[in-house]
Amino acid sequence: MKRLGTGIGWRPEIAAAVEGMPGIDWVEAVAENVCPGHLPESLVRLRERGVTVVPHGVSLGLGGADRPDEGKLADLAAAAEALGSPLVTEHIAFVRAGGALTASPRLEAGHLLPVPRTRDALDVLCENIRIAQDALPVPLAVENIAALISWPGEEMTEGQFLYDLADRTGVRLLIDVANLHTNHVNRGEDPAKALDELPVEAIAYVHVAGGFERDGVWHDSHAHAVPPAVLAILADLSSRVRPPGVLLERDENFPAPAELERELTAIRETVEKGALSVVPKASEAPEPTEVPDDAAASPAAERASADGTSDTPGTAEPDSGDHTDSPDSGDAWKASPSTDPSRQRLALAQAALLSALVAGTPVPEGFDGTRLSVQARALAGKRADVVAKVAPELPEILAGAYRKAFLAYAHGHPMTGGYRRDALDFAEHLLLGGRLEDPDVRRRVSAWWLERSGPAPLSQHPAARLARATRRVLLRR
Repeated sequence: MKRLGTGIGWRPEIAAAVEGMPGIDWVEAVAENVCPGHLPESLVRLRERGVTVVPHGVSLGLGGADRPDEGKLADLAAAAEALGSPLVTEHIAFVRAGGALTASPRLEAGHLLPVPRTRDALDVLCENIRIAQDALPVPLAVENIAALISWPGEEMTEGQFLYDLADRTGVRLLIDVANLHTNHVNRGEDPAKALDELPVEAIAYVHVAGGFERDGVWHDSHAHAVPPAVLAILADLSSRVRPPGVLLERDENFPAPAELERELTAIRETVEKGALSVVPKASEAPEPTEVPDDAAASPAAERASADGTSDTPGTAEPDSGDHTDSPDSGDAWKASPSTDPSRQRLALAQAALLSALVAGTPVPEGFDGTRLSVQARALAGKRADVVAKVAPELPEILAGAYRKAFLAYAHGHPMTGGYRRDALDFAEHLLLGGRLEDPDVRRRVSAWWLERSGPAPLSQHPAARLARATRRVLLRR
């Protein structure tokens, strides 16, 4: 058994800086950005030095109403195996809604959105996590998320929800103390109360990050220095249990390496000071919080209790509801229709919320309309920023008009695919709508779209016919 130690989120923009930082025990890489057959050379060098690399997924949507996508699970498993990782992580969130369960268009959020803390959502999440656990070669840990909005009619606190989740599935927890702070500011939730209710023995590691407050709303930006309030929550957590690993997240606005190193030092010192105040209780069993040396250990074995009692997360018997909770009941639960009513209700609720956020439909009953407006603007802004990254030629061609044009497009055009598809759809929208008056700009956007849209498909699907028609129009311009 070994502990992860102190780490930092690996990003291509700071790869060289991370390699040169002293005292980096491990790094975390966004799983969707890792190609198992072509690992970034920086990650290969770090692994050769003995630095642990953990893939961190962002698109699985375990909290969504649909069962996890087999392809995305296979990709996550492949990333873990290619990196020799001891575990993989994802989020307790939904990222898409609609589709077959609601007989409505599928919508993509492009962001991690909170699940309602209800029995329906918990039932669905537990089953989704078991599906993921069975598909992955290493243990899974799931992260609490930051939220701008609250669901009406919630039945549990965050701590209770996470405790029940770990108890029923044996899943490990990735606790983001910055997200606890975000939820304190945005939803009035007490971080200390959440920590009181958490099964701290199930913690795999901890995230620390910065953000900013605007008009009484905390934005979890990962682009600012870690504030004292977040370090205070880390200290509180460390006084309860020594976390097996702590990681600094930074995704934007990267400072000089020396500043990142200062933040890492502050995190180490906070954990050490918190650990000094821990008072062990004679009645407490040893904490099974360390990462296993055997990266290929069976998830089922990881969930098994050492003493067979039901006091440790993952060992309790299922409650007496309609769901099937035993992780050792073979594959029968996979085909069980027991969660179908819960999935249907959750699907309708999530589709209504996401449609209000990205398609301008009415605010669902019980939600704060003002706060939903803040979230909707944040989602549109994030779409604009990410599209500018995946398709940097578009803001270059459009210059100062890019952001205004994209936000106007986003207002009436929800994202239905990934960000690359979104970039193509945006360019097509500009071209077909006659919104580009400058002939040179129109020519350059047209050339960009034609180059990336590929050859005309042979399928007779309506979407294919539309694509061919679009190409004909553009080629005439």
